[in-house]
Amino acid sequence: MEKRLRSSLQTSAEEFLSSAVKLPFKSSKPTIKTLINTVIKPSSSLISTLPLSLCNSISHSISQIKNLSDSTFTASPVTPPSKRVRRSGRNKKDNGTHRENEREPIAEKLQVYAYILRLCVFHPQNMFSVSDLLPAVQELHDNLILFESDSILLSEIANLCEEWWKGDLLGKESLISQSLPVILSRSLTLKKKVDVHRVYAIRDAFTLFDFEDESIEDLKNLLIRCVISPLYLKTEEGRKFVAFMFCLSVQLTKELCAMIKSQIPFGRKSMLEAYGEIVFRAWKAVEGDCKYEIENGFLQGLIEGAIYASSAALATSIRRILLGFINQRTTEGVEKLIFYLAEPVVFRSLQVANSNVRQNALHLLLDLFPLEDPDATKEAKDALLEKQFFLLEKLLLDECPDVRVVAVEGSCRILHLFWEVIPSPTITKIITKVFDYMTNDACTEVRLSTVNGVIYLLGNPQSHEVLKVLLPRLGNLIMDSASVVRAALADLLLLLNDIRNFHFHKVVHIDVLFSILADDQPVIARKITKLLIPSYFPSKVTEEEACKRCITLIKRSPTAGARFCEFAALEGASLRSQMKLFKILIGLTLSSNKPDEEQIEGLLSAASHLCTNIAKDASFHAALKEELSAKKLKTLFSVASTARAQSSLCNIISTMSLDAVGDLFDECMGLITNCSGLSDNIEKQAEVRSAHKMIMACGWLDDMFEVLVGFLQRAACGCHVNFGIELGKQNGRSANRMKKSSMKISSKLKHSNQKKSYNTDKNKFLEDYAIAIGVAWQIKDLLLSESTREAMLGSGILESAYSALKVISEASFLHCLQHDYLNTYPVSAYTTLTLHMSLQNLETDGSRDSSQASDILTKFSVMCLCMHNATILDQTLDHLLNCAYNVFRANNNKKFGKSLSDTGECQTGTTLTKQIRLSNMVKTLTAILKFIVDATTMNLTPFHYQEKCLNFTTENLKFTITNLKEHSNAQLQFTEEDRKYIFICLKSSFTYGAKLLNVVLKTCEVSLPQAGAQGLVNELFNLIVSVEEFLGYGFAARFISVVQPWVPDLILALGSCFLLKETPDEGLFSDSSDNATLSLPSWFYILARIELSELRDAGSDEETERVRQPKDFSAFKKLVETMSKLLKANNEILDAVGVNFLTGALSSLRSKNFDVVLGLLHFVCVKVVGTEDGEWKELKLMLASLGEIYSKVEIEAEEVDNSEDDRQKLFSAKALLEPVWKSFIYDERRHSMEDE
Repeated sequence: MEKRLRSSLQTSAEEFLSSAVKLPFKSSKPTIKTLINTVIKPSSSLISTLPLSLCNSISHSISQIKNLSDSTFTASPVTPPSKRVRRSGRNKKDNGTHRENEREPIAEKLQVYAYILRLCVFHPQNMFSVSDLLPAVQELHDNLILFESDSILLSEIANLCEEWWKGDLLGKESLISQSLPVILSRSLTLKKKVDVHRVYAIRDAFTLFDFEDESIEDLKNLLIRCVISPLYLKTEEGRKFVAFMFCLSVQLTKELCAMIKSQIPFGRKSMLEAYGEIVFRAWKAVEGDCKYEIENGFLQGLIEGAIYASSAALATSIRRILLGFINQRTTEGVEKLIFYLAEPVVFRSLQVANSNVRQNALHLLLDLFPLEDPDATKEAKDALLEKQFFLLEKLLLDECPDVRVVAVEGSCRILHLFWEVIPSPTITKIITKVFDYMTNDACTEVRLSTVNGVIYLLGNPQSHEVLKVLLPRLGNLIMDSASVVRAALADLLLLLNDIRNFHFHKVVHIDVLFSILADDQPVIARKITKLLIPSYFPSKVTEEEACKRCITLIKRSPTAGARFCEFAALEGASLRSQMKLFKILIGLTLSSNKPDEEQIEGLLSAASHLCTNIAKDASFHAALKEELSAKKLKTLFSVASTARAQSSLCNIISTMSLDAVGDLFDECMGLITNCSGLSDNIEKQAEVRSAHKMIMACGWLDDMFEVLVGFLQRAACGCHVNFGIELGKQNGRSANRMKKSSMKISSKLKHSNQKKSYNTDKNKFLEDYAIAIGVAWQIKDLLLSESTREAMLGSGILESAYSALKVISEASFLHCLQHDYLNTYPVSAYTTLTLHMSLQNLETDGSRDSSQASDILTKFSVMCLCMHNATILDQTLDHLLNCAYNVFRANNNKKFGKSLSDTGECQTGTTLTKQIRLSNMVKTLTAILKFIVDATTMNLTPFHYQEKCLNFTTENLKFTITNLKEHSNAQLQFTEEDRKYIFICLKSSFTYGAKLLNVVLKTCEVSLPQAGAQGLVNELFNLIVSVEEFLGYGFAARFISVVQPWVPDLILALGSCFLLKETPDEGLFSDSSDNATLSLPSWFYILARIELSELRDAGSDEETERVRQPKDFSAFKKLVETMSKLLKANNEILDAVGVNFLTGALSSLRSKNFDVVLGLLHFVCVKVVGTEDGEWKELKLMLASLGEIYSKVEIEAEEVDNSEDDRQKLFSAKALLEPVWKSFIYDERRHSMEDE
């Protein structure tokens, strides 16, 4: 190959070029380079002929490409025959492929020519004349647009032009108009740093363009794209180039500024900071009109935008760009510019009525501080500085908490930065206000900012002398109601501990710290531990001394000492020292100098925490077990007389899984069986959980479960005696197991001759029931853990537990409105146990075949309940639903109190007891609803139960709303705690109801229980308006936040009856008409009232006199607005849902409730659909219904029996319908008649 090229080179330039293009380009490049650089001599004729031949060859090849392009343009007729579109399209594609094949070798030739041309231009010995080569390069440059589809050739030519410019060769100005856009576009497309470097290196070439000319638009667009390119913003040379672009043209400067402004709302911090640097660089470089545009157009707009921004986030983003100038204020001219732009607007904005503007202006002032005119006199500067301090002091007491937050943080920041130069009187005034007013502010954020500001201020040593006197005023914040404030003050104390001459105990008394350590949250307690550990468990003294100090702490405050030991390991205490302390604590507990109960609790609790930490290292296990012998443990249990102390021992035993604890079962069970009031006592719950851990670790769970079930059976018998609840039949195996229980229940309780003893010993039943509540809580809690759950579900007495809970739950449910001692926990445990039993059966059935059925029945006695092919879940559902319907029926008939008077009980009682009973009923119904929704979500509920579940949920909501209304009318004064709990139950009821709708809508698309879903969704809306009507706007606003995520499901349920109708068949509206006389949901009336209220406010006639004026219902209005937006987004759903409102209007029309008619029609025609023709075109179902309504409204409006007021309402309704009726229904009927 080299020989052929060498011989052609000696023949002629044309022969050399002809041979070169015939060889593979990539493989021949080294050979061509070698020949041109070494073979050609200064005396060779090629010096003059090769440039000319190159130019001719390039021109010839370009002519060929142009001819191909021209043939492409003329290949197809201007107007191809319509019948031959597809065939001509195929021919066109084939022709295009053919022409591409012809173009490819020409492009390869041009690549070779461009490469040879480049070698000639940059020959090592500069043998070729630049002026001779320029025409060939010019030819390639001028035709760059032809090579857009060939990226390699395009890049080769652009690189040649780029190097020509960098080499400052003759005619370089003529080689940039086409090449620069290519190079710039490549940097934006390939996104490589090297391309950005190339663009920056030839930036001066851009100054040759006339940016005022219209033909420059494409290049301007590429330049503006650089402003939003992440690569240009990240790289130093990219930012420099963007800044350079501001020098090119005033108009381009305006467009660049506009582009930067448009990115501010969406820009990240790094992006905005890059813009700040870019604009500052540009401002320094430009002069004249460009500088004026940056100063008075861009920067002035940013300052005003930072003050009047609609959101704090937007204001922050704008200030990030301004910081590009503010941080360079030492640069000449910057300080003057900032003052010139900001001073007129900042001071004025700090005193306006709008708190958001004041806050934004204050942020800006703090960034600019001190704002001063560098050319002003000293007196003027001092006066301006005094003005800024005055405004800052004023804003410390601003009425808006957000402004106060910024003011206190800003004040501390200014004092930190400028303490040495601020006059002492000014410091005193500011810091006094911070400590006297800000620390006692009603707003949590202000108090938190005060503490954080003081922490920041401590970073300036000059402030320490003053703060040493003032810091004790912050001490009360360690007991602040907000945990974030307490945590911040703990951080402040930790900082003081590291500063010489500061003593944290002078800020907060040590006893107060002990109190916080004992009772506060773990994160705060750990901070206090870190603060105290150098004093009470230091690492720099001997272990004996460290343990002695810790014992002193425990004796002084046992609870605080225990918490201290809990977090000591996390703060660096060694395991060895903890082990020594553990031994000392056990020894002190068993010492002859018997500590009091409180100290024993503290010692054992501390030992429990230490044991948990030490046991993580296996090397200490032997030492721990040696220290905790069986004799010691028994003695420790005898010493630990309180439940808390025994709980700590249980934790120690369960942590170490000790073997020698066989005699401690009774002691441990004492904690578990003493469970009266357990459900409401969090501390006691922790103690019982500790006992559960020990029971599990020792393998006593079956024995414990037998004891607990025994208590349940005793309470169940009491319910049978007192309320006549039927007892379930006992399984023989379960009865035998119960006889073996260490705390077995006498079999006499099962015989009827014990009824008299229960009737005469009411207190005994109350005690048994209270224990049963605690047992129910424990069963539910044990089911949460996988290990205890498996053991319980495998127990042979599970049937007994289920049966007992069933009886107790029935009594608790049916009679909770008559007895305030009845509790909802048995129902909750009953439903939870049912769910887990059902899941266990499902897993068992899936893992074993039918041949193992007998083994399953042996292992899980729960299967004995599956009679008549029914499941546990079916039985529980039937049982609870029957109980619920008895309650609902009695409530509806108002005979519930009478029916129970026969038992000697009555519904009468104090207001407090009525509140308690209502609260218990709401909790119970919520627990049942949760069970139904959970079972349905897990696909455990049979399909035929879905209608029952929907109906129950509907009746539940009706019951809740009715009682809420009755008690509101009776003006029962619920305590705030009761109101909050009832509100939580109402939120749960709504959420569970909406979730049930969601599941049913997903699983029953074909055969949806339409009536149940329609009834439930209406009751859910009724609940929403009832909360606002009876609990007030505060609760309603919070309730709406719960409702919002479920709005799409509510909308789908509203339209469920009509969404499944593919066509508006004839029977659809006849059915609706037949049902039109039924009562409307109450939320329809509220919706109508809201619409009428808006009509009245808009100045329409007073249509609303007959309807009781509603409350404002502001929260419900917001929900309706959300619904309207969602309905407008889908015409099919809008059509199905809108029919409901039109049917409601028709029903109200028949009952002559014209207020509701007008309100609903106004909602549909104004809020949801509108009266434009296009909006109604696809609403087939609504149009069919609207025709009937319009005709009836027209008839009613002419009725002489109606009052003038009613007729006016009807005329208003007719006016709403008439545009739609004329556009669609009337015209359709007229055309139909004409056709006939």
